[in-house]
Amino acid sequence: MSCVKPTFLQRFTAPVIEPYARYQHADVLHAIRLGVAVILALLVNKVTNFPHGEWTTITVFIILGLLQYQGAIYTKAKERVLGTLLGIGAALGIVWFSQGVGTWLWVDYVIIGLMSGIIGYLAIRNLGYTGLLTGITMLMIVSDLGQSTIGQDGIYRALNILLGTGLAVAATLILPLKSTLMWRFLLASNLDACSNLYARVGNHIDTAEELSDGAVQYVNPTVFAVPVNKALVIELQQINKRLLAVRPHLAATTSESGIDKETIESIQRTHRNIIGTIDLLLTAAPRLASIEIDEDNHILLIHYQHELTQVMQHMAAVLRSPSDEVFRPITRITLSEYPSVENLGFEWQGYFWLTQTLQVQLQQLSDLLQETKPQWFAASGLRYQRREQRRIEEHGGETDLHL
Repeated sequence: MSCVKPTFLQRFTAPVIEPYARYQHADVLHAIRLGVAVILALLVNKVTNFPHGEWTTITVFIILGLLQYQGAIYTKAKERVLGTLLGIGAALGIVWFSQGVGTWLWVDYVIIGLMSGIIGYLAIRNLGYTGLLTGITMLMIVSDLGQSTIGQDGIYRALNILLGTGLAVAATLILPLKSTLMWRFLLASNLDACSNLYARVGNHIDTAEELSDGAVQYVNPTVFAVPVNKALVIELQQINKRLLAVRPHLAATTSESGIDKETIESIQRTHRNIIGTIDLLLTAAPRLASIEIDEDNHILLIHYQHELTQVMQHMAAVLRSPSDEVFRPITRITLSEYPSVENLGFEWQGYFWLTQTLQVQLQQLSDLLQETKPQWFAASGLRYQRREQRRIEEHGGETDLHL
């Protein structure tokens, strides 16, 4: 496979045109984008000259300050727009009613308190951030009831919030960052790492058996130069770190791709279960290394190891691939074809049961990813798919995030 060293210009422009490089520098790019968005908001305030223009820049910072990825930004912006419009509607209704009651200001206060209570109840139950913004916007407008400039300052604040929200959404088009791609890359990296970990657990058992039997010489000195279990545990910690990194992207991936929340949670739960099963296999490996196993079951062990290792690598490759490939079905290996398993000790029977559980979990994940593939594939961006496919065809190889 050929390897073409990128030029200085390619390295410099990579964060602008390459999604992988963009995610590697996501923090810096986010800071640049936020700074540009705030400057644009200040310029818009200078042009429009609306009162309370500070709310435009404040809104830009609220929406973009802690959010990097498009799905999360769009969700926040949608909630802010909806809350602002509902707040304007509620406030105008109160203002209209106040004109009918005349000098009975206490009636206005009772209505405002009642509306605030209802909005607060709905915010806790269903509306969340949208409900919070509804109440805030309503109070910005009705706080001046009884004065000559009734509601005008609040109206201008609300308009500036809508304007700032529009600028924040527009800023996401500057060096766009998609949670769907990050979700794909993290899951692919974990499947690759799980494949490597599972293979090393099996190799550790095989190597220890060979050494204990004295049938072969010591062929891999690096295996025991450092305690194998400690090395595998460190690798498992990195896998768990990526698992946690996926969590913040789930809601945004749902928003970007249209995959329902229950399905994306099922994928995440299966992802977590796979890691947990491999963790249990890792725990069992040191004890099994000193327990004998017959030839037939040793063949079964190798069969499982080869099959499941290849499955995880294939799933990772499809997740990273810009082409519309298919997740292949997993070959079912049934323990009933190996009746000698029943004659093994408790420890080995447990190990084979865990391995079969891992096989079922991988099939579940494969089915879920294949079922939702049209959605998350399309949400990754057609331009990305085409550009990455062209790069692979021209140079060969495949890049990945260094996470």
